[in-house]
Amino acid sequence: MNTVPSLNIAGAQPLQFPIPANVYAQTVVSVRHYTDRLFSFRITRPQSLRFRSGEFVMIGLPNAEKPVFRAYSVASPSWDDELEFFSIKVPEGPLTSELQKIEIGDTILMRQKPTGTLVVDALTPAKRLFMISTGTGIAPFASLLRDPDTYEKFDQIVLAHTCRDNAELVYGQELVAALENDPLIGELTGGRVTLYNSTTREQSARMGRITALIASGKFYSDLNIEPLNPQTDRVMICGSMHMLRDVKELTESHGFKEGSLANPAEFVVERAFVG
Repeated sequence: MNTVPSLNIAGAQPLQFPIPANVYAQTVVSVRHYTDRLFSFRITRPQSLRFRSGEFVMIGLPNAEKPVFRAYSVASPSWDDELEFFSIKVPEGPLTSELQKIEIGDTILMRQKPTGTLVVDALTPAKRLFMISTGTGIAPFASLLRDPDTYEKFDQIVLAHTCRDNAELVYGQELVAALENDPLIGELTGGRVTLYNSTTREQSARMGRITALIASGKFYSDLNIEPLNPQTDRVMICGSMHMLRDVKELTESHGFKEGSLANPAEFVVERAFVG
């Protein structure tokens, strides 16, 4: 059985742990820390991996006989040669307490079956697509915004990203700013993607939870758009559990029905989260 070195832990001898069955062992190629709570990293992509933009995989570290795996949305699009992830840092988290220490050249374990509900095939075509996210919940939308299929199905896209502090919004801001210069999808995105940021703790130009901003009508007035309408709009939701529940209830109150790959409809929710 193949083995990979464990992470170096102060005072401990390097150990060898077996790679579990049906698991890829991939190499970290870049790491970027945004704040003391958020970081992103990219790993090599297995040649045999196929996934839909917006799906998630289970990832772990080779630091135990039975490694801990957690769900992570793939932030890179399905055509990318590498896999990108956007992660929180939890000091006592079973996985993220160690994952945040990774460096270029380290090994990441990844189970071989991608899955998830945040795929465009679970929605019927419409004029506008609203991507509602908090924190690292923006990751699947980073994938979808760089996929040509998204622009074939929707005319306008609004990405709402809410975080505690301004620095936590940088990932999404850089993502959207780079779209028009993307060599593959740049010509598709011009004037079609709108970013709507808000913060809940640090003072910013737009304060408040996204559910409150939508419910009060400020979301619509800020963007100068008509309210959510199941006849013209579709909604994808990913983020904190409270936000998922509240936005789901809000969309359903407007007459939206939840979709799936088997039965595409007007909105989808991703309930997987990391810790």
